[in-house]
Amino acid sequence: MDRWRGRVALVTGASSGIGESIAKELVRYGMKVMGCARNVEKVQKLAAECQSEGLSGVLVPFQCDLSDEEDILSMFAAIKEQHKGVDVCINNAACGHSEPLLSGQTSAWKNMLDVNILGLCICIREAYQSMKERNVDDGHIININGMSGHRVANNASAHFYCSTKFAVTALTEGLRQELQEMNSHIRASSVSPGLVKTELARNLEGSRIDEYSKFKMMKAIDVANSVVYALSAPPHVQIGDIMMQPVEK
Repeated sequence: MDRWRGRVALVTGASSGIGESIAKELVRYGMKVMGCARNVEKVQKLAAECQSEGLSGVLVPFQCDLSDEEDILSMFAAIKEQHKGVDVCINNAACGHSEPLLSGQTSAWKNMLDVNILGLCICIREAYQSMKERNVDDGHIININGMSGHRVANNASAHFYCSTKFAVTALTEGLRQELQEMNSHIRASSVSPGLVKTELARNLEGSRIDEYSKFKMMKAIDVANSVVYALSAPPHVQIGDIMMQPVEK
């Protein structure tokens, strides 16, 4: 991770859960982390926590609604003005609503599409353009996917959400192919955790989450460590997809 010290990483959905843990770990390794979320106050609190612990990097809070393209473009413009651009993009932000296919609300489906797919794609595009215009050829784009992007859960409330994660699987591979066609050394990775004890899991699983309490669920730091692993691989090694699940099911 030494080669990333002092370089700029964007982490979306940095206010809680997996995003919060990733942001703090990258700060620990000396990176300048742009942490974005709708609830910027939580990111500001995390930034103060990182500073008080004397971590070697810095966390810069940005307020951004990833369902709004103009908001995303404004954030990237501000990062360019203040920090030149991004070298690493961690697309972590996602939303999950308990809306079955046979009875779900269209507005909730649209929100998941806007954040989990379109917001992610816009961040990919803008991060790549940021790297390209500065001749950064060793950048890294990491999408936080999920086992839901590789299998359909036997839970009607999660079916639409699973479809958005299947899209992330396809988009990550598509991104990898496009980068290779351009002879770029920018890497594209995906991290696919199973059940992690987060607010998103509770939103999707509802009361079912209590059924899992007897098992040792994964923690957000486990996913953050996988992100660090992908970033720390030698420049000639591309980590495609890390699939991770709790030992107990």
